[in-house]
Amino acid sequence: MDSFAEFDQATIAAIATPPGAGGIGIIRISGSRALEVLSQLFRPARGEAGVFRSHQLRYGWIVEPGAERPLDEVMAVYMVAPATYTREDVVEIHGHGGYVVLREVLALVLVQEGVRAAEPGEFTKRAFLNGRIDLTRAEAVLDVLNAGSREGLNLAVSQLRGGLQQQLEPVRRALLEVLAVAEVAIDFPDEDAEIIDPAALQRRLEFEVRKPLHELVERAGRGRIYREGAAVAILGRPNVGKSSLLNALLQDERAIVTDIPGTTRDTIEEGLNIHGMPLRLIDTAGIRETTEEVEGIGIERSRRRVAEADLVLLLVEAGREPTAEDLALYDSVREKKVLVVVNKLDLLTAKVTTGTEPAAAALAPWRDRFLGRELVGVSARTRAGLVQLEDQIFRLISGGEPRDPGYACVPNTRHEAALARALPAVVRLQQGLAAGLAPELLAVELQSCLGHLGEIIGEVSSEELLDTIFSRFCIGK
Repeated sequence: MDSFAEFDQATIAAIATPPGAGGIGIIRISGSRALEVLSQLFRPARGEAGVFRSHQLRYGWIVEPGAERPLDEVMAVYMVAPATYTREDVVEIHGHGGYVVLREVLALVLVQEGVRAAEPGEFTKRAFLNGRIDLTRAEAVLDVLNAGSREGLNLAVSQLRGGLQQQLEPVRRALLEVLAVAEVAIDFPDEDAEIIDPAALQRRLEFEVRKPLHELVERAGRGRIYREGAAVAILGRPNVGKSSLLNALLQDERAIVTDIPGTTRDTIEEGLNIHGMPLRLIDTAGIRETTEEVEGIGIERSRRRVAEADLVLLLVEAGREPTAEDLALYDSVREKKVLVVVNKLDLLTAKVTTGTEPAAAALAPWRDRFLGRELVGVSARTRAGLVQLEDQIFRLISGGEPRDPGYACVPNTRHEAALARALPAVVRLQQGLAAGLAPELLAVELQSCLGHLGEIIGEVSSEELLDTIFSRFCIGK
């Protein structure tokens, strides 16, 4: 890591709980003056003022010094460094969770006691700079806060426990040991042919470096989906049942459903969780030629949302041949990831009920026309086929099976970019060994690869990068 030893070590403070009324509100103070500030403001209900045992709560009041006017009834705790979140002395004041009272107490800390207001993410940034956590764990804190599903939370907690750093450590160790061989060869140029065994180093780079890094990159896409979610747009001609399908998947009457074509005039977007994967489900206006201004605006918005979607559900109607409109819509999205959904199976037979397989004959006209495309039959009205539809959505977006445990720890977008830069360096190393490249040049590629991995865990980090990462945090974390 670049040197940040001289970072601002002023005592900082912030409200650490979300804005709004709540049962408890917490003010966090970190730095060398934390105990001094607490002693000025806290009056214990019993016992000696200013005396605290580390990591033990005391009951009392926050008062305005001098006037001794009580502001809030609180529990206060003083935690001695380094056994704290930031590895600095930390104080937490647990008071009532009202906005006004918390602001008043924080104002005493900041104005009267001269403490600096914490910047977004500054407590976690200090935990990183003081060596308590590496950069992957610091980023995982934000992932925990923003988790949109249980699986997303599991990924974040795995990262918080050091999962990615632990997977990268054997890779870094292998690279360092290969680098040590190259440096010995540099020091003894007359014996480099005996020192460097190209075949052995090739095998080590392949199985201990390139393969593990490639697997991490492969997992990154799924991790991104669990962290950020994916957009699924329902596309189809008017009155084919798009809003009905939205309501069926949500199990809620979110969209207005009528027999009148063009009921949906604008996009409707709702959150949905399928097998733990957070999705944004978008019901689009029926796309058709129209002269009506309001409907035209909705259709144009729908086209934009479809273009941005990670997956398009092309909704068509069972029991009829594909229309020119159906085919035109398919042509408009054929370059995207598309799942053809044949709706209204309930109109074909009374035997189609929830959970039964749709008749193959009902899907045949669509299967013949859309060869090579995933296809599933459903009835939005009876909910037949919805389980199969959800499984297909999951597979197409994630590239895996529901509840597949193979994503226990995955890189985020920043990590993925660093890994993508490290992999070519490994390939160049392998090629260099095969071509008998000089040890000095091998060492350059090894240092390059190690540098990219160092970016991930924070051993090599610019101040600008750190500011970008921690600015995404809320104030107080």
